Amino acid sequence: MSTPPPARPDRTPRRIGPFEVPAVGLGCMNLSHAYGVPPTPEAAEHLLRTALEEGVTHFDTAALYGFGANEELVGRVLADHRDRIVLASKCGMTGVDGRRVIDGRPDTIRRTADEALSRLRTDVIDLYYLHRLDRAVPVEESVGAMAELVTAGKVRALGLSEVSARTLRRAHAVHPIAALQNEYSLWSRNPEQGTLSTARELGVALVAFSPLARGFLTSAPPDLGVLPAHDIRRGMPRFDDHHYPANLLLRHSLEQLAKDAGLTLPQLALAWVLSRGSHVIAIPGTRSPSHLRENLATLDTTVPDDVLDDVLHAAGDLLDSSTVHGPRYNEATLAEIDTERCGQAG
Repeated sequence: MSTPPPARPDRTPRRIGPFEVPAVGLGCMNLSHAYGVPPTPEAAEHLLRTALEEGVTHFDTAALYGFGANEELVGRVLADHRDRIVLASKCGMTGVDGRRVIDGRPDTIRRTADEALSRLRTDVIDLYYLHRLDRAVPVEESVGAMAELVTAGKVRALGLSEVSARTLRRAHAVHPIAALQNEYSLWSRNPEQGTLSTARELGVALVAFSPLARGFLTSAPPDLGVLPAHDIRRGMPRFDDHHYPANLLLRHSLEQLAKDAGLTLPQLALAWVLSRGSHVIAIPGTRSPSHLRENLATLDTTVPDDVLDDVLHAAGDLLDSSTVHGPRYNEATLAEIDTERCGQAG
C-alpha cells in the first residue's frame, strides 16, 4: 500500500468508527493519575469545562486512572453534556489492592464495564478499549467479551491499546476495531513499525497518546530536580540523569524550528503527529487551560503548506527512534507491552 501525502492539521473532522471528532481530543489521565500530585477537584473540573467550551468533543479516560477516580471525575463533570461528546474508556488494566493489574479475562472485562458505566454516569460508552493485552488470555477471548458489551448496548465501538499490528488483525477478525490507541510522538515511533499502516488499511483510527512526549515537548519540559516521588517519569529511562541531558539538546533544536515557522514547540509536535495520516488523532493531556488552548490552536495554523511540510520533515529527522536517547519504558514494563519495538541512540 502506498504512503499517502502528509495530512494537514486543521478543523476537518476525523473518524473513529461511527464517530466524527476534531483531530485533537483530550486525554484525561493526568487529572487523576501518573504525574505526581493530581490537581484539586475544582481545577480538574475547570479544565474539563474549558475543554468543552473550546470545542473538544473527544474525552479519553480509563478504569486504571486514579483507580476509578478519573472515570468518576469525567462522569460527574460531563454527564450533563453526554450528547455532545464521544466518551472513551478502557478495561483490562485496573487497580487492585493499590496495585496495577493487567487482567483481560472475560468476567473481569464485563465487571469493569459495569463499574465504568456507573462511575461515568451513562448507560453506554462510545469507545471501549482493551487497555493492555493480557498475555495469559488470547486476545480473541478478551475482544469476544467486549463484543458482547456491544450486543448488550453497553458499548458502541471497540478499541485496543498498546498492541502490535498482528494483534490488531487478530482482534479485528473477531469484531471490528474502531481505534488503536498507541503511544506516538516525535520520540516514540513504534507505530511506524507496522500499526500505522495496518490501521490505515483496516479503516482503524490511530489514536496517539502522549503526543507531546509526556511533557518533554511542551512549553516547559519536566525539571528532574522537582519531579514528585510518584511521578511515573522517574522510572522512564528517557528522563534519567544519563539520557535526559542529551534529549534536551535535541529539544532545543526543535524549539528553534518551531519558532522559525511561527509555531510553539507543542504545536509543532502535534502538527507532526497529525500529519502522519488522516486516520491519526491526538489526545494530549494537560492540567492548564492555557496549554489546552495552545494545543487546540494547532488546528488553526496559517503556516503555508510548503513551509509546514518542510518544518515537519526537519522535525522528524531531528528527533526520531534513531536519535532519541533511552527506551520509552524500562525492561519490566516493555515486557508487558505488545507493540513493536524501535531502537534508539543510547
